[in-house]
This record gives sequence, C-alpha cells and structure tokens, in this order.
Amino acid sequence: MPAGHILALDQGTTSTRAILFRAPDLAPVAVAQQEFQQHYPASGWVEHAPEDLWDTSLAVMREAIGKAGLRPEDIAGIGIANQRETTLVWDRRTGKPIHRAIVWQDRRTASACAALREAGHAEAVAAATGLLIDPYFSATKVTWLLDNVAGARAAAERGDLAFGTVDSFLLWRLTGGRVHATDATNAARTMLFDIRAGRWDAGMCALHRVPMSMLPEVRDCAADFGTTDPALLGAAIPVLGIAGDQQAATVGQACFRPGMLKSTYGTGCFALLNTGDAPVASRHRLLTTIAYQLAGRRTYALEGAIFVAGAAVQWLRDGLGVIKDAAESGRLAAQADPAMRCYLVPAFVGLGVPHWDAEARGAIHGLTRGTGPADFARAALESVGYQTRDLLEAMQADIDGVAGAAGGDSVLRVDGGMVASDWAMQFLADILGAPVDRPVVRETTALGAAYLAGLRAGLCPPPEEFAAAWRLERRFAPAMAEAERASAYAGWQRAVRRTLSAGY
Repeated sequence: MPAGHILALDQGTTSTRAILFRAPDLAPVAVAQQEFQQHYPASGWVEHAPEDLWDTSLAVMREAIGKAGLRPEDIAGIGIANQRETTLVWDRRTGKPIHRAIVWQDRRTASACAALREAGHAEAVAAATGLLIDPYFSATKVTWLLDNVAGARAAAERGDLAFGTVDSFLLWRLTGGRVHATDATNAARTMLFDIRAGRWDAGMCALHRVPMSMLPEVRDCAADFGTTDPALLGAAIPVLGIAGDQQAATVGQACFRPGMLKSTYGTGCFALLNTGDAPVASRHRLLTTIAYQLAGRRTYALEGAIFVAGAAVQWLRDGLGVIKDAAESGRLAAQADPAMRCYLVPAFVGLGVPHWDAEARGAIHGLTRGTGPADFARAALESVGYQTRDLLEAMQADIDGVAGAAGGDSVLRVDGGMVASDWAMQFLADILGAPVDRPVVRETTALGAAYLAGLRAGLCPPPEEFAAAWRLERRFAPAMAEAERASAYAGWQRAVRRTLSAGY
C-alpha cells in the first residue's frame, strides 16, 4: 500500500480529540484533545454550545498537525467520528445555529415520545427505522426546536434551515457551507431514516413534522464528502470518511464478521453485534441499526445502549468528590468491603436497554452505616458490568432461533476510556462469565474513522486484511465462582426493579 497520513477527528460528548495516523498501518503519530463545557438548563436537559463543538474541532486538528510536524498537504484525508443523535439546526445562509445543540442524553421530549407511543406509532417507527420511540434519537429533538425557537418552523418550511447531527454540522463548517451531507450510520440514528431502503422516510418525517428540505444527503461511510476550506487548515484536504462514534469503533475493532461483538465505554456504553447483511428485529427492546455502509452495501447490527458508564465515574469525581481523577476509581473500589454488596443504578438520565424508561432516576441500594467512598466507587464501576450483562443477554435472546442469524461470539472486544481500569474490566469478565479482550489500540473510534478515510483514499487495505492486523493487548478471563456471579447479578436485578417501581 502507498504511504500517507490520515487525520481522524473524534468529536465526543465531553471532549474533542484529533489523532493523526500514518497509513497504511494506521500507527498514531500525534494526538490533541480539548474538553468543553456541558450545559444543563433544566432537569434532564443536556446541551452543547455549537461553537464549542466547532472551535475545539478546529483547534485539535491544527494542534495534531503541528505536533506531527507535517504540512497540511501531507494529509491524504480526514475521517470524522461523532457523538450520535445530538441535534443541531442552523440557518443555511449564515451557518449560524438557531439554538444550542440538544445532546443525545437529553430527555426533554419524553412526554412527546410517550404521546407517540400512546397514539400507536411504535410499530411503524420500529419497522422503518429499527428504533424505539425515545428522546434519545434526533427526530423529536428537531420537532422541539422547530416548535420552541421563535420563527423556526416557518423558516424550515421556507427551506431556510438545515438539520444535522454533529458530523453534518462539522462537515458544513469544514467545507465552508458547500456540503450538507451525512453517512448512513448517523442517518440511521435520527428516527427519520428507513434502514432497509437506505433513504429518508417521508412517513417518518411527516409523523415528526420535520420538512424533508432540512435533511442532509446520505452517503457511504467511506465516500467523498468534499474538501476543507483551505483557510481552515492551510490546504484543501478531502473529507473521506464519516461514521457515528459507535459504528466507527465497530470498524476500529474490526468487527466485520457476523456474530462479532464490541462494547465501547465512554460517557455511556454501547454494544454492537454484527448481524450481517440482514437486519434482525429485536424482541427485547434492542435497536436494529446500520453497522457500516461500504460501496453501497449496508451491514446491520443489533445495538444496546447504556446511558451512563464513564459518566458514573465522572459523578464520583465531580458530584461526590471522592476521587480527583478517573484513574483512582479502580484503586478505591479495590478497597471496598467484599462482604458489602452495594448497588448503584445510575439512571441519571433514564435507563436504556432493556428497560427504555426515560423517567427512571438513579438510586443506590444496600446502604449501611458502614458504607463509604470505596463502596460508592465499587458500585459505580460494577454498575457498568451489570448493565452490560443486561444488554448482552437481550442480544443473545434476539439472535437465538432467528434463521440465518449468527450467534454472538463468546469474546467481547472492549474499547473507550473506561477500559484502562483493570479492575473494571476484570469485574466485567467476571459478571459476564466470558473473556473480555482489550486491544493494543484503545482509541478505536478514531482508528475506525481513520480506516474509513484511508480506505477511500486507497491507503488502507480491504476490511479482511485490516481485521487480520487487529492486535490483543490483554485478555481478562472470568475468575468469579458461578454461585457468586449468580448472587451478585440477582441482587442487581432486584435493585433495578426497586428503582423502576419507585416512580421518581
């Protein structure tokens, strides 16, 4: 393969990162990262300032290029991975957003979603989009913006407004407003896209009262998305890859074979099971989605979402003040009394799979007078393992008995910032009763975005060759006795039932 460099932009929920990779081996050569402010204007509401998303993206790309000592002309392409479902609407003439971005975690449209379900639309939505009606997805966020920002609906009807997830907004800015596009994986998370037909669904747009003139063009994950304005990075660099962060991580983990399974632990946790070229309808409130689309061919996945994973560790740090750094959580958890079983159900913004309860709120069960900071740390880390088991059991139940469907691998590939904790990964293997594989390259979201751009640029090999180069850093084998595993998980299930029945 010819040599070159690919710049990956990983725009996440709490920070933006750029990694410059050398092709074709995709070895990282420079990294830059910036955090940005989260906004919580009301209970259950989460917003980002659009200019923070743009400013940090531009800054980290420039910084990574500078650190590598490269000229902009040395970069063959840019790949973008982004926090999914986060919704922006902007003026086509000025490029100015009409409101802050409404983040995927935001629950302000819970009542609107309940009304849609009560009106009997759930089956039609699932059939077209593969999704459940939930505030998590973009459609009801767009509706809220059009109904609550003065003049927005009239402007949208005139064709003056554009909608996009974060990738689409950044692409618009990078190309100087010349390209309004997205990829199939991000489109599949809007609740407006027919994942089987591979196009925007007029019926879904009508249901949510979203004018189709607002929607971006949908392209493959590895495709020509235009070139950057030369004034931004010093040269016109082609944007050649886009995928939602979890799908980018699926690519970065080389989960190209049906049955392969990965789980990413960032602010939330998202597990994807490759189901091949046929979508599998879930019977256990999982999502049917697009894993990636290459050369016009869609590969599908079952997905389970945990809204709070790394965010539970952030809560330990910022909310309780029991740790100063996320890296302390595992060491503190190891000091907990092993005889004390304390459960944190981290429903800070509702519960995801398999409950999908937008109204649930967090609770701690099993508190005693002796409960202390170490027990809170242990409960926070263990909650991620328990929630992962919930969704993986639902996945396996969906696959079982489906003709032609590949069952999940017995090994879980993991990535994301939280997997740096050996303690958390060992508990994950213990509670799953299955091996957990941590790769050498843990920034698999950025790696996947870089691979997609490198594939389009002709610098990276086809998927099967890329998969052969995947490397294991450490395997965590289960060491917990079966009786203890069963008892601990049963306690978690009781804690969840009590939380759901509390009706906060």
